[in-house]
Amino acid sequence: MASVRRLVLRLAAENSSWGYQRIHGELALLGVTVAASTVWEILNAAGVDPAPLRATVAWAEFLRSQAEVVLAMDFVETRTLTGARQYIHAAVHHAGRRVRVLGATAHPTHAWVTQAVRNLLMDLEDAGILAQVSFLVRDRDGKYPALIDDMLSGAGITTILTGVRVPRMNAIMERWVKTLRGELLDRTLVWNEAHLRHALREYERHYYRHRAHRTLSAAAPLRARPQPLGSDRIERLAVLRPDRLGAVRHEYHHAA
Repeated sequence: MASVRRLVLRLAAENSSWGYQRIHGELALLGVTVAASTVWEILNAAGVDPAPLRATVAWAEFLRSQAEVVLAMDFVETRTLTGARQYIHAAVHHAGRRVRVLGATAHPTHAWVTQAVRNLLMDLEDAGILAQVSFLVRDRDGKYPALIDDMLSGAGITTILTGVRVPRMNAIMERWVKTLRGELLDRTLVWNEAHLRHALREYERHYYRHRAHRTLSAAAPLRARPQPLGSDRIERLAVLRPDRLGAVRHEYHHAA
């Protein structure tokens, strides 16, 4: 009986969507004669839910496990000093947290968004990662034309729409939006669209070349974490502080 129990638990562990009846059927195919109720009791005693959907993959778990093949996209709304609305369009690759600001405009027409997505696909191809991307997560904003889904599909990318008023389905993108607001938009007086684009370019460079990310163990998306310094070097450490965006963002580097 112990061997049957081990086999039942193995089948349950290796096939997370199987219920006890499915496992019972697989045992029968292997020539193991045991009652379905016995399979249920083994799973229940081991703390494994015998229900068929006991291990349905949670959305957060899916995003973590598929990070290498997932892109996310969103719009960020801000205002200039004159009160004019500006819409920032950005995308992030989940695995490396590399953010690409696709543009900023007062009029995100379907033609403008289509060109921005086309530019994104070319950028991903130049970076050599287009072939590995399989999913793009975005919301149901009316700014997105149906054409972009066809473009993405042609590149082998499936569009996944988030639920209505469920921002956590696009949590990594939403977290970047919060960071952008807290570190740039809420601390900068934006004069006009040209000034906004300049600020976004500078912040994008800071974000993926210098800013430490907990998810990346304090590395930046395009900068590896340096080796720890010895105590002798720390005693003689000289640090410079170049500023970006009029001292809105600070960076620290070793003096030459």
